[in-house]
Amino acid sequence: MTQWHRYWALGALAAWFCGCQPAHGHEKAAVYPVTTPLRKDVEIDSEYVAQIRAIQHIELRALERGYLTGIYVDEGRLIPKNTKMFQVLPQIYEAELNRAEAEQDLAKIEFQNTQLLADKNVVAAPELAMAKAKLAKAKAELSLAQARRKLTEIRAPFTGLMGRFQVRLGSLVEEGQLLTTLSDNSTVWVYFNMAEAEYLDYQMQAHAEGELPVRLRMANGKFFDQIGKIETIEADFNSETGNIALRAAFANPAKLLRHGETGNAILKRSFAKALLIPQSATFEILDRRFVFVIDSSSVARQRRITVAAEMPHIFIVGEGLKENEKILLDGLRKVRDGQKVQIESLEAAKVLADLEPPAE
Repeated sequence: MTQWHRYWALGALAAWFCGCQPAHGHEKAAVYPVTTPLRKDVEIDSEYVAQIRAIQHIELRALERGYLTGIYVDEGRLIPKNTKMFQVLPQIYEAELNRAEAEQDLAKIEFQNTQLLADKNVVAAPELAMAKAKLAKAKAELSLAQARRKLTEIRAPFTGLMGRFQVRLGSLVEEGQLLTTLSDNSTVWVYFNMAEAEYLDYQMQAHAEGELPVRLRMANGKFFDQIGKIETIEADFNSETGNIALRAAFANPAKLLRHGETGNAILKRSFAKALLIPQSATFEILDRRFVFVIDSSSVARQRRITVAAEMPHIFIVGEGLKENEKILLDGLRKVRDGQKVQIESLEAAKVLADLEPPAE
């Protein structure tokens, strides 16, 4: 075999071998879904941790030192106004009151007798004045004894729920010692804190729409059956937290809510022509939120945005995006800034509708 024939045979063999191997084409390029932000009027519920307080909650304390000789109410009961609740050592004060009443009666009789004698010119005017002063002193002593007698009784200053006993019958109580608490929870105050930006939004919305209703989610996750309203806002922001305290009032006719409970105050916030995007289309770097914007050349550009508010699976964009700009929906970890990508456009309304939770 000549050298030429040898080369021809080797070439034919190589061609045959290559023809028998499977062909390796280029891998199909990934196609990334994109959409645009959706412009829409929305209302969202802003929820704040709240503390519930009775409209009146006071401590009842002993006004005098002595033994607790009477308890006429029970813990947890609704006590009508002016109900006698406690009695502290009344015997001594009863005796003082009886003596003062007797001394007043005696001084009154003496004054009346002196008055008769003075009318007949039997006694001089100074003696009559002395009898009158003695009667006035007896009346003052009686008033003092009556006041002291009242100090031994503790009565309910308003209708309310009685708290736990801090003393027991027969205890020696000191002046000022705590006996129990009393709460008027016919109306409750719900306190919660709001950040500065939310406060400004609330004030602007309240100015435009009027008084905004407040709902209360109780600790069991259910809504309280009464609607509240914000009555007061604290004068100053807390410089450490950047929050301001608000107080909403709720009628509590069934006395369901009690002093010291917790819950969540819920305010409905309106956003006119809000710009909505899926939360999954964003990513965070050092507490800053970004999206990939696809330009007219199909190049992905990383861009920072701000979030004005949050809904389930959806962000309301504050700044950084325009309504007609395309953003990457999927593959955020695969795409690099400045990379050209193949895209598939999806309708914004359908994308967001698929994210909305089902109606309850």
